[in-house]
Amino acid sequence: MQTLITQLNSLRLTGMVDALQQQQSQPTTYSELGFMERLSLLVNNELTIRDQRKITRLLKQARLRVSAYASDLDYSAGRGLSKDTVAQLLSYDWVHHHRNVLIEGPTGTGKTYLACVLGQAACERGLSVRYFRASRLFELLTVAHADGSYGQLLSQLQKTQILVIDDWGLEVLKRAQRTDLLEVLEDRHDRGSTIITSQLPTQHWHEVIGDPTLADAILDRLLHNAHKLVLKGESLRKKKAKVAST
Repeated sequence: MQTLITQLNSLRLTGMVDALQQQQSQPTTYSELGFMERLSLLVNNELTIRDQRKITRLLKQARLRVSAYASDLDYSAGRGLSKDTVAQLLSYDWVHHHRNVLIEGPTGTGKTYLACVLGQAACERGLSVRYFRASRLFELLTVAHADGSYGQLLSQLQKTQILVIDDWGLEVLKRAQRTDLLEVLEDRHDRGSTIITSQLPTQHWHEVIGDPTLADAILDRLLHNAHKLVLKGESLRKKKAKVAST
């Protein structure tokens, strides 16, 4: 038995090792099961362990701003968010068709949280996600130009199934930022999906991008076939502060 456990560990089948040791420690529990049933339990435990590791790796790679769950979303009347809409987005049909999700609304209405809900659930389904605040993404792209890793960073972003760009549109883009954003979106066009959150209504995005030609190209890739959500209502942070003070 020890030789078998050593061999399984050398093959990195630690989930099977755990299940085998459990069967060893509780012989009466498994005594009535046949060989195939006991083997199936070992394999199933290995698959479960691997799935858990993959989810942990994907969540670490995503670097979401917060851990977020659909069950904690606020569906209060007048917020512009429904359970049906969230359920539709959580089916991830839009990802399989390489469509985008645009989340618009005033500060504090839960845009970032909703984006992280979609990002976290995606990781749990085995999809790759990367989260960036817009300012941080542009900063990383600038640094990548300087240290020679620009191509590598673009390749990483291209392969990511869901790219989350949070707090978009707070400042007018500089020339280099416009060009970098177009490169990112062009590489991902028809290959991946992008979630964007913004306080700025989409009709004003053209002004924030600046250059009319590049703005047309960028918005064509972002807005085409995108799901658009407009969140409304009082700031959730203010509501929580009021509750805490009572």
